[in-house]
Parts: sequence; C-alpha cells; structure tokens
Amino acid sequence: MEWKNIYRGMMMGASDVIPGVSGGTIAVLLGIYDRLIAAINGLMSKEWRKHLGFLIPLGLGVIIAVFSLAKLIEWLFDYYPGPTQFFFLGLIIGILPNLFHQADAKTKFKLQHIGLVLLGALLVSSMVFLQEADETVIETISISTYILLFFSGFIASAAMILPGISGSFILMVIGVYYTIIGAISNLQFDIIAVVGVGIVIGIVSMSKIINYFLTYFHTGTFAVIIGLVIGSILVVFPGWPESVGLGTLSVVTFAVGLLVAYILGRVEYKE
Repeated sequence: MEWKNIYRGMMMGASDVIPGVSGGTIAVLLGIYDRLIAAINGLMSKEWRKHLGFLIPLGLGVIIAVFSLAKLIEWLFDYYPGPTQFFFLGLIIGILPNLFHQADAKTKFKLQHIGLVLLGALLVSSMVFLQEADETVIETISISTYILLFFSGFIASAAMILPGISGSFILMVIGVYYTIIGAISNLQFDIIAVVGVGIVIGIVSMSKIINYFLTYFHTGTFAVIIGLVIGSILVVFPGWPESVGLGTLSVVTFAVGLLVAYILGRVEYKE
C-alpha cells in the first residue's frame, strides 16, 4: 500500500468540494495523473493488486477530506471566498512549469500541439459563461430525484477526472451542488450512496477514454491537459478584492499557493 497517497487523496478530495477547482488538476500537481488513470484501468488486469495498493489509500484520503473538510470549505467560501480561490490560483499557476517539463514541451511540441493547448484552454475558460442554478436544496426526495442525483454524479465525476474542469461547478450548473454538500454534512446516506455510485461509474468510464489517448496520443493529450489547466485560471480567478485587507490576504494566500506548488513539484516530480 502506498500510504502517502492518503495525503494526496485528501488534497484531491478537498479540491473536488470547491467549485472551480478540479481534482484532476491536483492529481497533475502531485505528478500522479498518469498513474491514476493507469491504475483505474488496471483494476481488471492481472496486476490488480498493485493498482489497488495505489488506489485504496488515495480513495481513503478523498473520503476523509470530503467528510472532514466539507464544513470547513463551506465556512471558507462563506467568509473568505476570494483569498481561498487565490490560494488555488497560486497552486494552478505554480504547477505549470513542472507540467511543461513533464510533457517535454520544448522538444516535442509542434504547431498542432500549441493548437491543442489553445483548444483546451478555450474549452475550460468558456465555463465562466455558464450560469449557476439557484442555491436551493432539494428537500422532497423521489425516484426521479435519485435518478437526477445519479446522473449528476456520473457527469460531474467524468468532468472531475479531467484537469481544469470542476465537478463541483458542474453540479452547481445542474442545480444539485448544495443538496449533495448538505447530504455530506448531515450524513444523508441514501443521497451519498446514489451520488457515489454515479461518481464511481463516471470515473471508470472517463478514465478508459483518457487512458486510450494517453497511450496512443501521449504528447497531444498532454497538450490538451496543459490547455485545460491554463483555462481553469480564468474560471478560478475570483476578481480583484474590494478592500485593502482582503487584497493583502489574497496576495498572501496566492503566494502560499505558489510555494506549496513549488514544494510539491520538488518532492513529487523528482521521485
């Protein structure tokens, strides 16, 4: 078991709770994106034990973060939304040099790869034009509600595993984000189970598609991934702070995000 994956999973889980931030982006930040996709696809292979040793601690970390940090994330976004987003903005910008290095962009990127970077950036940045649904919680649960929650989990998780695309933001657009966050905070296990099944199926399905492209079109796929991460900068950017105090705090949290990205890059990418 790769027990240090617990902290990696906690970072991914914490980010997946936050609208605008992608767990896939954090996996890229941690230098485990390729292994994550390969491990999910390898569960049906002869080496399934090795892949479970990678995925179980990672999944445990995600679960710990989602259940333990849901209330903290809610509190941060209620009282310090800007500085919180600036921290993740620093993380995203800080990982780009390592990502370009991992893709060997200097030697492998050609004109078509630059086009793919621009395409990925345009795809994600266009999400800023999507409208969020009202902050309502679904209180009357019926069969149709469970079906909606299942497919919401499926769609969001398929997006979640792509760097730059926030599963939480997709849930906001669909209109079920606050229902799911409330269910996690209040331990409504029926809703958690239905959404959880949808998430698992969505992750497995999308990972197979991504694994195919990483295997046969590695450089082009990395070009798209870099574009998705770049595009997420516009989605995460909360706008300039309205006061000097919040501006100063945002600068500090942005710098901390850059520092964390640098440290993680030195640790994770040098292994």
